Amino acid sequence: MDWKIELVAIPVTDVDRAKAFYVDQVGFHADHDHQVNDDLRFVQLTPPGSACSVVLGTGVTEMAPGSQKGLQVVVSDIEAAAAHLRENGVETGEVQDFPWGRFVFFADPDGNTWSVQEISARD
Repeated sequence: MDWKIELVAIPVTDVDRAKAFYVDQVGFHADHDHQVNDDLRFVQLTPPGSACSVVLGTGVTEMAPGSQKGLQVVVSDIEAAAAHLRENGVETGEVQDFPWGRFVFFADPDGNTWSVQEISARD
């Protein structure tokens, strides 16, 4: 039996600002933006090539905005990913080399943090 992570909540203060950041700057695909009722707005975004999406909105999580720390995405070229982020106005650190891989880090406007790891091939 496969167990696949499908959706991860990202707590934000301003849904429209966060959606613009993730779509226009980071490059996620906007899958859904649905106002279910006055208390629930569901915005689902997916990183290119990912089987797992993120959800932001109102009424989707009890986590405090900015409290989601250490989310990670994987890319095949860390230099290209870092350049893409910077060219689109995302503040990143420098690419860092560790014995377990190459990484670049960034945060969204609320302070939720991400790491981008270079993995060229998976077994």
